[in-house]
Amino acid sequence: MSRRTPDEAQSITSAPEPLGADQARRARRYLIQMGVRVACFVLAVLTWTHVPLWLSLTLIVGAVVLPYTAVLFANAGRERRDDAPAGYVPHLIDAAPPVRPVAPPPADAPRGDHRRPDAVDDDHHHGTPGGPR
Repeated sequence: MSRRTPDEAQSITSAPEPLGADQARRARRYLIQMGVRVACFVLAVLTWTHVPLWLSLTLIVGAVVLPYTAVLFANAGRERRDDAPAGYVPHLIDAAPPVRPVAPPPADAPRGDHRRPDAVDDDHHHGTPGGPR
């Protein structure tokens, strides 16, 4: 009796993060970035005449650039994993079965027999009524 090796178990650590947790994490990151943006804008307005100009301009640039980066990170969605388990073959929906070429009949075959030489006559081999054709 041969001994079968058991299939490799799927590791729970390789499972993707649940969709709800992923969306909550991205929303939280977005809100934090928007809070930093508002703080940059308010600080730039309140400190315009009290700090060096470069600091106020840096705060304004932060207030302008942060919304763009926040939206990019929020819409970045779930990353696709390409590390499929060993032996995994993706299912191809539109894949056609392989086509086996048909050899022409041998030159010495009778002319009236148009069947393929490797074709099996199901009625003859399985003993069903009808006999050979």
